[in-house]
Amino acid sequence: MKRKISIFKIVSMIILIGLTIFFIFPFYWIASGSFKLQDVAISIPPEWWPTSPVLTNYEKLFTPLTLRWFFNSVFISVATTFLVCLTSSLAGYALAKKKFPGVNVIFMIFVAAMALPKQVILIPLLNLITEFGMMNTYYALILPAVGWPFGVFLMRQFSQSIPKELLESARIDGCGEVRTFLSIALPIIKPGIGALAIFTFIASWNDYFSQLIFSNTPDMSTLPLGLAALAQGQEFSNDYGLLMAGATLASLPMILIFICFQNYFTQGVTLGAVKG
Repeated sequence: MKRKISIFKIVSMIILIGLTIFFIFPFYWIASGSFKLQDVAISIPPEWWPTSPVLTNYEKLFTPLTLRWFFNSVFISVATTFLVCLTSSLAGYALAKKKFPGVNVIFMIFVAAMALPKQVILIPLLNLITEFGMMNTYYALILPAVGWPFGVFLMRQFSQSIPKELLESARIDGCGEVRTFLSIALPIIKPGIGALAIFTFIASWNDYFSQLIFSNTPDMSTLPLGLAALAQGQEFSNDYGLLMAGATLASLPMILIFICFQNYFTQGVTLGAVKG
């Protein structure tokens, strides 16, 4: 017996396909424009598909300085993501499953800190970094982001799903705190860590504001800073093909990190929805 397809499903599918095209088209336009020469990239009517693709833009883009920008962005984002996931998972687990004086007060401080914009703490943070001599170093671009309140809040919510019976059984079997966390808690909160890794990597990769303040030399610039300087340096005419190549290069790591962690991200969102 053939299943009847309702009008609602047809309309929903059409809307979803339309939204998919709408959101994918900007990336397609940037990626295809990176293979066009300047006169073709700005031609009217536009060339929807590069009929004569060239690699000129990428040849001009891949200079030693640009590769240094790319390395800086990757290193800062990966290091920040690793440290945020490590500290947030440990702090979230402690706040959710450990009973000690002031635990609720500490958690409320983290929640309140989430409401503070980064600009509010910029001056004290800048003074602190200057006093420690970390200005224009990787430490200045990584360490301030490690204590991300949202990461602690997220991992605390996931850690609440850990059954107390499992933790008590582990202690009865002689497991210490580190072994209990690694063997019992970590596999359960792994979807939350995957979701946090995506959020952290994207936030660190696109953190133009902090990178602009705490780095002041070309060799310490990141890819977003470098591309902005590249656009500003073209005083009389923008090389749109070159800028599109840079934008394509800047977007690829975020796409790859999402593909790698998408299963954990989906599980994390689903678990949060079920718990909520």
